[in-house]
Amino acid sequence: MKNSRHTKTAAALAGAAAFALLAVGCSSGASSAEPASSDNPVTLTVTTFGTMGLDGLYKQYEADHPGITIKATNIDTGGNALTDWKTKQAAGAGLPDVQAVEEGWLGQVMAVSDSFTDLGQYGAADIKDRWVSWKTEQATDSKDRVIAYGTDIGPVGLCYNKKLFKEAGLPTDRTEVAAALGGDDATWANYFETGKKYKAATGKSWYDQSGFVWNSMVNQLPEGYYKADGSLNIEGNTALAERWDELAGGAAAGLSSGQTQWDWGKGKAFVDGSFATSVCPGWMLGVVQGQIEAAGGNADSGWDFADVFPGGPTNWGGTFLTVPTTSKHPAEAAELATYLTDAKSQVAAFQAAGTFPSVTAAQTDPGVTGSNELSKFFNDAPVGEILASRSEGVKAQFKGANDSVIQEQVFGPATIALDKGTDGKSAWNDALTTLKNLDLK
Repeated sequence: MKNSRHTKTAAALAGAAAFALLAVGCSSGASSAEPASSDNPVTLTVTTFGTMGLDGLYKQYEADHPGITIKATNIDTGGNALTDWKTKQAAGAGLPDVQAVEEGWLGQVMAVSDSFTDLGQYGAADIKDRWVSWKTEQATDSKDRVIAYGTDIGPVGLCYNKKLFKEAGLPTDRTEVAAALGGDDATWANYFETGKKYKAATGKSWYDQSGFVWNSMVNQLPEGYYKADGSLNIEGNTALAERWDELAGGAAAGLSSGQTQWDWGKGKAFVDGSFATSVCPGWMLGVVQGQIEAAGGNADSGWDFADVFPGGPTNWGGTFLTVPTTSKHPAEAAELATYLTDAKSQVAAFQAAGTFPSVTAAQTDPGVTGSNELSKFFNDAPVGEILASRSEGVKAQFKGANDSVIQEQVFGPATIALDKGTDGKSAWNDALTTLKNLDLK
């Protein structure tokens, strides 16, 4: 993910910190002398973040594995989780037995891949076909070591409020909404033009804030902030600049509500009509539901989910489970990671949080494609079917070493500036100045 799932702020890698990270790669854990049992108890620590949908699986695993106790820590946002991981990685202490890492961190993770256990030692080759192929490729380092097992991926659809659409005289049926935006040929130009019509009819904003829209625009490009060879790809990137101009035009037209990322006025903006549409990768659906409920709303608040997205298929986010080499119980940790990423567990995670499975067998499971509490909340939308449809054509984009830093520290402030009235050219130039000052590679 570019804006890192539930990300706020992450510090850029300093040279000294990078050196420390590399040094930690030399450490190594040792497995228990004998398998865990009631006579040989083992405590496994797990660190996740955001809404991954895994919490309900821990007790079942403990019940099925006598002697195993799971001590789980969930960090509120992806940005805070990244900071936590980098701090502990640099110190060479404090890392859990199972560490969740985000797609947007992969550049930094792969730079120190030797500090993660090669899961090939624990059966990775036997289950490599479990996942969509590009998810496994993302988790494989330059030495062909599989250092992570995939949990979810983030195909993106459009959340929209049908009550607000009705106010504006726009179609409300999700199929008609998709068609009105262009269906398979939906473009950002059409999305912004429809937003202007909505604005004219209601006087209200079209989307919540520019940052998430920008993130999606970047992720759709064959190459984003980095080229496939690992070099920066921002200055002189015509495709990136053209999309920035479209985004700036939308903000200038008053289409953005300028909401604070990951807050939305403690969810109030989802229920008071502040905006009518929102970018929604699968995992975001659980976030939206939580925000609406926190603000006193419910399934009657009007939110729906459509099988359409401007600019075509894109993936935002997706997480992996790793086993740091500092783990004293790598075999047991690898077994837990295997369990948490099998088809049954991914179905359960989807039902809990809307995290769309990267495991192919789970993608077609009735527990994903059928009705569930999440789909009921979104006006009985066939959430699983829509996400499966939105995943078609997605191609994994290369994430460079400081991809998430660029998204947060370079373009994060720039998109906020757009929402506050700064013109597109000035905001773009300010972003380039920040990029130069950070001296990122």
